[in-house]
Amino acid sequence: MSEPLLEVDSIDAFYGDFHALAGVSLRVGAGQVVAVIGANGAGKSTLLRSMSGLMHPRRGAIRFEGANISRMPAFDVVKAGVAMVPEGRRLFPSLSVEENLLIGAQSRRAGPWTLTRVYELFPVLAERRHLPATALSGGQQQMAAIGRALMANPTLLLCDEISLGLAPIILREIYARLSEIVREGISVIAVEQDIVQALRAASYVYCLQEGRVALQGRAAQLTRADISAAYFGV
Repeated sequence: MSEPLLEVDSIDAFYGDFHALAGVSLRVGAGQVVAVIGANGAGKSTLLRSMSGLMHPRRGAIRFEGANISRMPAFDVVKAGVAMVPEGRRLFPSLSVEENLLIGAQSRRAGPWTLTRVYELFPVLAERRHLPATALSGGQQQMAAIGRALMANPTLLLCDEISLGLAPIILREIYARLSEIVREGISVIAVEQDIVQALRAASYVYCLQEGRVALQGRAAQLTRADISAAYFGV
């Protein structure tokens, strides 16, 4: 078996005394889409925060392209090739759409993703490039958040709840673009509460329950009964 692009090896993460992740392991291969599902409070966002350098696991290791990034600060994780699309988009409201996108390029990593390429992927952003980010619809803001992450030219894209608050038709459009991104050679970890969308988009799924991996497997082989039992802990 080839070495994974990212390997999370038995990490424990805490908020003060609260044990948020307990012995969580995960692997992502090159060009793969992996979904992480689970109820609110299951530890999904904590897992992404740990992988992106926003918090550090107390135990265990996170390796990216063979290097241990467990204690690396977030800006160095981005320079290494991991970028995150945060929950809630987190665009800068005082900046224009284009200025928000350019912030993503601060790591100065070489690669194919430029303003031109992002505008080709999301033409509506080109039309509104000079408007403030607050002038965009929810779906357009999500496109801008994805575009900002792509401007860092990552090898691995972390997506935290990109379906949150979006109409189904807009969500389908965004996931169609995500497939296009994967074809460019980027791997994706998508944290999702929308189980149907997660199973449709991903080749492999991890289900977290109370900070632990309750279920994992190929998306095509997991049954609804399996997922329901792991998701709700019944």
